[in-house]
Amino acid sequence: MSLSEQIMSDMKEAMKARDKVKLNTVRMIKSALMNEKIKAGHDLTPEEELTVLSREKKQREESIKEFAKANRNDLVAETKQELAIVEDYLPKQLSKEELNEAAASAIAEVNAHDKSDFGKVMKVLMPKIKGKADGKAASAAVRDQLS
Repeated sequence: MSLSEQIMSDMKEAMKARDKVKLNTVRMIKSALMNEKIKAGHDLTPEEELTVLSREKKQREESIKEFAKANRNDLVAETKQELAIVEDYLPKQLSKEELNEAAASAIAEVNAHDKSDFGKVMKVLMPKIKGKADGKAASAAVRDQLS
């Protein structure tokens, strides 16, 4: 089942269950995907869909931080629910060990020796872990191994 089919199915389920948070979140995801499709001028590839979903996840994570700073616990709770729904559409996240292994593999692939090779390593690593790990965590893993 493609992502768009999955989203339509989940939207119908949320309507039947009268689950407003899930329905609104799925609608936002669908809208973001449609906007990206229009912007690109073609059907989205799975990689492009992952990019949109990662962007939606990051927006919610940043919102949670901002709401927590403003002491808006009601919005924090709702946004955490939305984040969980978005994460359901993303591939399983890599563990710290798996991320370190991927970083070590990328370092060996480009024959990196020191921090000056950081950009080369990231260029090889990021396409391999797209949607499966956060960029900050990946850069930290690479920095740790290059130092």
